[in-house]
Amino acid sequence: MSILIAYDGSADSRAAIEFAAKHLAAEPVVVVTVWEPLLVQLRRYPLADVAAIKDGADEWRELAEEHAKEGADLARASGIAEVTHRAVADRESIWKTIVDVADELDASLIVTGSRGLSEARSVLLGSVSNHVLHHARRPTLIVPPQPRTS
Repeated sequence: MSILIAYDGSADSRAAIEFAAKHLAAEPVVVVTVWEPLLVQLRRYPLADVAAIKDGADEWRELAEEHAKEGADLARASGIAEVTHRAVADRESIWKTIVDVADELDASLIVTGSRGLSEARSVLLGSVSNHVLHHARRPTLIVPPQPRTS
Protein backbone atom coordinates (compact mmCIF):
# COMPACT_ATOMS: atom_id res chain seq x y z
CA MET A 1 0.00 0.00 0.00
CA SER A 2 1.04 3.57 -0.51
CA ILE A 3 -0.16 7.13 -0.02
CA LEU A 4 -1.11 9.09 -3.14
CA ILE A 5 -0.47 12.83 -2.97
CA ALA A 6 -2.02 14.97 -5.71
CA TYR A 7 0.38 17.77 -6.70
CA ASP A 8 -0.04 20.64 -9.17
CA GLY A 9 2.65 23.04 -7.98
CA SER A 10 0.24 25.28 -6.06
CA ALA A 11 0.89 26.50 -2.52
CA ASP A 12 -1.91 24.26 -1.24
CA SER A 13 -0.46 21.15 -2.88
CA ARG A 14 2.96 21.98 -1.39
CA ALA A 15 1.31 22.31 2.03
CA ALA A 16 -0.36 18.91 1.53
CA ILE A 17 3.04 17.27 0.94
CA GLU A 18 4.58 18.99 3.95
CA PHE A 19 1.60 18.00 6.14
CA ALA A 20 1.80 14.38 4.99
CA ALA A 21 5.51 14.25 5.76
CA LYS A 22 4.99 15.68 9.23
CA HIS A 23 1.88 13.79 10.36
CA LEU A 24 1.55 10.47 8.53
CA ALA A 25 3.24 7.15 9.24
CA ALA A 26 6.12 6.11 7.03
CA GLU A 27 4.53 4.52 3.96
CA PRO A 28 5.70 4.68 0.37
CA VAL A 29 4.36 7.82 -1.33
CA VAL A 30 3.40 8.37 -4.97
CA VAL A 31 3.19 12.02 -6.03
CA VAL A 32 0.76 12.34 -8.97
CA THR A 33 0.36 15.30 -11.31
CA VAL A 34 -2.57 15.13 -13.75
CA TRP A 35 -2.35 17.00 -17.05
CA GLU A 36 -5.05 17.70 -19.62
CA PRO A 37 -4.28 16.86 -23.26
CA LEU A 38 -5.53 19.34 -25.87
CA LEU A 39 -8.39 17.11 -27.03
CA VAL A 40 -9.75 16.87 -23.48
CA GLN A 41 -9.62 20.66 -23.14
CA LEU A 42 -11.42 21.15 -26.47
CA ARG A 43 -14.11 18.61 -25.51
CA ARG A 44 -14.60 20.37 -22.16
CA TYR A 45 -14.51 23.93 -23.58
CA PRO A 46 -15.84 23.66 -27.15
CA LEU A 47 -16.25 27.42 -27.58
CA ALA A 48 -12.65 28.16 -26.61
CA ASP A 49 -10.36 29.73 -29.15
CA VAL A 50 -8.16 26.88 -30.34
CA ALA A 51 -5.23 29.27 -30.70
CA ALA A 52 -5.63 30.31 -27.06
CA ILE A 53 -5.19 26.72 -25.87
CA LYS A 54 -1.56 25.75 -26.17
CA ASP A 55 -1.05 22.81 -28.46
CA GLY A 56 1.71 20.29 -28.01
CA ALA A 57 1.03 17.18 -25.97
CA ASP A 58 4.75 16.68 -25.47
CA GLU A 59 5.11 20.11 -23.85
CA TRP A 60 2.18 19.45 -21.51
CA ARG A 61 3.49 15.99 -20.63
CA GLU A 62 6.99 17.35 -19.94
CA LEU A 63 5.60 20.15 -17.75
CA ALA A 64 3.47 17.67 -15.79
CA GLU A 65 6.49 15.39 -15.36
CA GLU A 66 8.51 18.36 -14.04
CA HIS A 67 5.72 19.22 -11.58
CA ALA A 68 5.48 15.61 -10.39
CA LYS A 69 9.27 15.43 -9.91
CA GLU A 70 9.19 18.78 -8.05
CA GLY A 71 6.53 17.35 -5.73
CA ALA A 72 8.56 14.18 -5.14
CA ASP A 73 11.66 16.26 -4.38
CA LEU A 74 9.64 18.33 -1.91
CA ALA A 75 8.35 15.14 -0.26
CA ARG A 76 11.92 13.84 0.14
CA ALA A 77 13.11 17.20 1.49
CA SER A 78 10.20 17.10 3.97
CA GLY A 79 11.36 13.73 5.31
CA ILE A 80 9.45 11.11 3.31
CA ALA A 81 11.97 8.39 2.52
CA GLU A 82 10.28 6.31 -0.18
CA VAL A 83 8.83 8.52 -2.93
CA THR A 84 8.01 7.98 -6.59
CA HIS A 85 6.23 10.32 -8.98
CA ARG A 86 3.95 10.02 -11.99
CA ALA A 87 2.50 12.39 -14.57
CA VAL A 88 -0.87 11.07 -15.73
CA ALA A 89 -2.94 12.30 -18.67
CA ASP A 90 -6.52 13.26 -17.81
CA ARG A 91 -9.01 11.54 -20.12
CA GLU A 92 -12.24 12.69 -18.47
CA SER A 93 -11.68 14.87 -15.39
CA ILE A 94 -8.77 15.57 -13.06
CA TRP A 95 -10.57 14.34 -9.95
CA LYS A 96 -11.57 11.07 -11.65
CA THR A 97 -8.00 10.50 -12.81
CA ILE A 98 -6.74 10.97 -9.24
CA VAL A 99 -9.36 8.50 -7.93
CA ASP A 100 -8.54 6.00 -10.71
CA VAL A 101 -4.80 6.15 -10.00
CA ALA A 102 -5.47 5.71 -6.27
CA ASP A 103 -7.55 2.63 -7.10
CA GLU A 104 -4.84 1.31 -9.42
CA LEU A 105 -2.24 1.73 -6.65
CA ASP A 106 -4.63 0.49 -3.95
CA ALA A 107 -3.55 3.61 -2.04
CA SER A 108 -4.28 3.57 1.66
CA LEU A 109 -4.90 7.35 1.59
CA ILE A 110 -5.31 10.20 -0.90
CA VAL A 111 -3.83 13.55 0.19
CA THR A 112 -4.64 16.78 -1.64
CA GLY A 113 -4.67 20.51 -1.01
CA SER A 114 -8.04 22.20 -0.75
CA ARG A 115 -7.45 24.42 -3.79
CA GLY A 116 -5.08 24.04 -6.69
CA LEU A 117 -3.99 26.19 -9.57
CA SER A 118 -7.42 26.23 -11.23
CA GLU A 119 -9.20 28.17 -8.47
CA ALA A 120 -11.42 30.23 -10.81
CA ARG A 121 -12.64 27.16 -12.66
CA SER A 122 -13.33 25.30 -9.40
CA VAL A 123 -15.80 28.00 -8.35
CA LEU A 124 -17.89 27.16 -11.43
CA LEU A 125 -17.41 23.39 -11.56
CA GLY A 126 -16.62 22.42 -7.97
CA SER A 127 -13.15 21.80 -6.66
CA VAL A 128 -11.08 18.77 -7.54
CA SER A 129 -10.55 18.01 -3.85
CA ASN A 130 -14.32 18.09 -3.21
CA HIS A 131 -14.96 15.61 -6.03
CA VAL A 132 -12.12 13.34 -4.88
CA LEU A 133 -13.54 13.38 -1.35
CA HIS A 134 -17.02 12.40 -2.51
CA HIS A 135 -16.05 9.81 -5.13
CA ALA A 136 -13.00 8.02 -3.72
CA ARG A 137 -13.71 4.76 -1.98
CA ARG A 138 -10.80 5.21 0.37
CA PRO A 139 -9.73 7.66 3.07
CA THR A 140 -9.04 11.15 1.77
CA LEU A 141 -7.21 13.95 3.56
CA ILE A 142 -7.76 17.50 2.32
CA VAL A 143 -5.19 19.92 3.71
CA PRO A 144 -6.54 23.48 4.07
CA PRO A 145 -4.59 26.53 2.93
CA GLN A 146 -1.76 27.48 5.23
CA PRO A 147 -2.07 30.86 6.98
CA ARG A 148 -0.22 33.57 5.12
CA THR A 149 2.66 35.10 7.00
CA SER A 150 3.16 38.83 6.59
